Amino acid sequence: MTRILRRHLALVVSAAGAMIVALDGTVLLVAQPSLQHEFGASVAQVQWTSTSYLLAVAGLLVIAGRLGDRYGHARLMFVGVLGFGGASAGIALAPEVGWVIVLRAVQGVFGALLQPATLALLRLTHPPDRLGRPVAVRTSAIGVAAAAGPLLGGVLVAHLGWRAVFWINVPVALAIAGLTLALRVPQPSRAGAQRLDVTGAALLAGALAVLVHTLAGVPAHGWTAAATWLGLLAAVGIAVLLVVHERRAVHPIVPRAVARSRPVAASMALLLVTSGGMFGALFVTTFYLQDALGLDPLATGLRVLPLTALMVLGAPLADVALRRHGPRATAIAGVGLVVPGIAALSRLGPTSTWMFTGTAVALLGAGFAVVMVTATGTVVGDAPPGYAGVVGGLKQTAMNVGPTLGIAVAAGVMLPKAAGTGPPATLRNPAAPVPEMGSTLLILAAIAALGLLPAALLPRGHPAGRQRVELAREASRG
Repeated sequence: MTRILRRHLALVVSAAGAMIVALDGTVLLVAQPSLQHEFGASVAQVQWTSTSYLLAVAGLLVIAGRLGDRYGHARLMFVGVLGFGGASAGIALAPEVGWVIVLRAVQGVFGALLQPATLALLRLTHPPDRLGRPVAVRTSAIGVAAAAGPLLGGVLVAHLGWRAVFWINVPVALAIAGLTLALRVPQPSRAGAQRLDVTGAALLAGALAVLVHTLAGVPAHGWTAAATWLGLLAAVGIAVLLVVHERRAVHPIVPRAVARSRPVAASMALLLVTSGGMFGALFVTTFYLQDALGLDPLATGLRVLPLTALMVLGAPLADVALRRHGPRATAIAGVGLVVPGIAALSRLGPTSTWMFTGTAVALLGAGFAVVMVTATGTVVGDAPPGYAGVVGGLKQTAMNVGPTLGIAVAAGVMLPKAAGTGPPATLRNPAAPVPEMGSTLLILAAIAALGLLPAALLPRGHPAGRQRVELAREASRG
């Protein structure tokens, strides 16, 4: 297989793997009402069809990346995508909602296996200074999946039922697995072949799972509830134990070469706060459009469609800006688009035009595409080949925790009642002012603006420069 063909095949596998995960998450939202009706499930049970998946993914992403560094990312990709498709088939055959919840957790395990591999395969087949373009293509693919998910899900559920949403994953997963078998990538390096620290892995998975579970429960319980505080304290306690253990471990779950990398840490922080601000803003905006203005899901989707369009179109332009101006300036520009977009949405009201809403969400989409391409290209490009999986897992973890945090902040401000029984009175009357929405969006804009701090810590020049050499030196020292 020629080098060029291998690069193109790796890009197809990477983009397709990212798309199947993104598509699955968006079409599920459309299928959940029908699933609830068929099984007579409670709201809590339906929520757990999403939460069980999220907990499994968030807790295992870094561990999966570490396994890929040791055993090979193509192998992990193959196992992950086949398991993902098999779990989808099991969900489609589920006789009751309990089986759906359990199999969604299983699907999350396999989703965690394949996600870091989608980035690591790009790192292994592309030179660090040429990662921007494939990362941009992958970002555009995720944007296409996010846009197509609700539409595809609506058609499938309307004509074939909710089970078809999961059946569709099976042939796609088989196709990706076949392409993965044809892909030949370099074998894992000595650094990546170090044994897995089981204790560190368990502590990391526990800390992330407890944190995500606690944040996911904020919309129902609120920030002041005992369950929220106990969950946060437990997550912090496990994290402290993890740090103490990692300092003493011979082979820590997050290698020291990665933990000490300023570009990696800055990229993670940038993705965390920016995705939190953006997804929190989308939560608030869709809440207002549907519950206050009475728009149906399709009309709401059309209002926010410019966000996806600008993500798809903005990713290739972000690659050009990254190569021309470097990570620092490009990331600052991306945050500089996201923050005004969220702030503009705080002025949304019953008389707001389509143009106003479209412009605000277009700023969000363009800015987030820039941040995604820049942070992903920097973090993956800066990683030595032996640690590409761990870095990819960290990146995906930030992209899972960030939106959960943003939605928790939004819900905690807008729905201050501990029971979370319904929207405030001002959201039930479209003609009334909506102070909760405006203030919440300004808080989320401030969270996204925090991204300027880590963005300023990114390298000025291309990520394949001096920092990668320093990481390689750290890796050689273990």
